Amino acid sequence: MTRSTHQEMSVKDARAALRAAKLRSTTSRVAVLQHLSTADKPLSHSEVADELVPTGFDKSTLYRCLVELADAGLLSRLDAGDHSWRFELRRGDGHEGGEHPHFVCTDCGTVTCLPDVEVKIAPAKGTKNSRLGDVTEIFLKGTCPECTG
Repeated sequence: MTRSTHQEMSVKDARAALRAAKLRSTTSRVAVLQHLSTADKPLSHSEVADELVPTGFDKSTLYRCLVELADAGLLSRLDAGDHSWRFELRRGDGHEGGEHPHFVCTDCGTVTCLPDVEVKIAPAKGTKNSRLGDVTEIFLKGTCPECTG
């Protein structure tokens, strides 16, 4: 898996984040937070399991951890429309999960974070934007460089 320049979250920081979210600190929750802290893109349960099952974690436990961490607000859960949730760590560095757009490749399904891209949605001149509620996710779709290539 490609890694970002993010440093791995320490066990101490992971435990503090879990306490702040009123979750019990377990080995599996700490491992999931540490793993997602270095990911350069949102990861599916399968991608997390591929890395952590060989180290002794159960797939079902990892799935429950991902859902619980997302429900507690520590992770963002993204639905790219392909029936596979992807998860990313919420950060305080402008890469806040769910607050930046994502690019979805229509050929291979890869989801990429676009933290340096700003997307503005504005109504056409003379119209009101009353039909649009709060926008929580923006996905741009197209073909990634690897598939175009």
